[in-house]
Amino acid sequence: MPIGELTAVLPWDRVRSTTRHLARSLGPAVGLTTPALLRHPVWRSRAVDGAGTGVVVVPGFGGLDASMAVLRRWLQRRGYVPAGAGLGGNVGCTADLVTRLERRVEEHASATGGPVVLVGHSRGGMLARMIAARRPDLVRGLAMLGSPVLDPLDARGLAQLLLPALVGLSARGVPGLLDGDCLTGACGDTTADGLAAPLRVPAVAIYSREDGVVGWRSCQDPEAEWVEVTSSHTGMGTDPQLYAALATRLAAWTSATR
Repeated sequence: MPIGELTAVLPWDRVRSTTRHLARSLGPAVGLTTPALLRHPVWRSRAVDGAGTGVVVVPGFGGLDASMAVLRRWLQRRGYVPAGAGLGGNVGCTADLVTRLERRVEEHASATGGPVVLVGHSRGGMLARMIAARRPDLVRGLAMLGSPVLDPLDARGLAQLLLPALVGLSARGVPGLLDGDCLTGACGDTTADGLAAPLRVPAVAIYSREDGVVGWRSCQDPEAEWVEVTSSHTGMGTDPQLYAALATRLAAWTSATR
């Protein structure tokens, strides 16, 4: 759609903001921000503080486990035993995804000999929070990266257009996307209850005012410590600030349970 037609539909300030955040998100999406992380001290550090602790890394909506490979590699370098969530593209019914993720967490906790750390990006952090609230026996710490746990519908930029489009496709019979019931029906109510449930494990909510995809205030879980970074939503997976925040907290959670 030409810019002239777009501005007739959306306010110019929204078009400008969406364009700016899209440009900031493109670099991380194609790997342009990874080299800077690999040169940063947080990556080059020889610290090995994981002590074999298991970590389950959950990608965001539509993300494959491969999208979090850099983070898993960093965790491995520091002595953790990371695993993907095994959710495919992380689309579909929330209740089903939570059931599958709980099974994955159980398996990894068994394989690594104790409770694991959950690290989830965006929707992945929301799913991880629900597991942490439901099964604190399996979880020693929770890190939510750009996860709008206070309002899952607090979408910004292109995400505002994507959500209703996916619901519309689901209503037309396209399977495995995002059913309207997961947003506003009984499934949505169950999700809201899970996201509001008290946490009995240490947690950190990492957010950015420059996120561009979700509202940063919706990421400020009152049950978690808050840490602010300056990356875009997609850039969190390679943001040195975020890795530094994770390094100290994961080390503390691991040492506290040895």
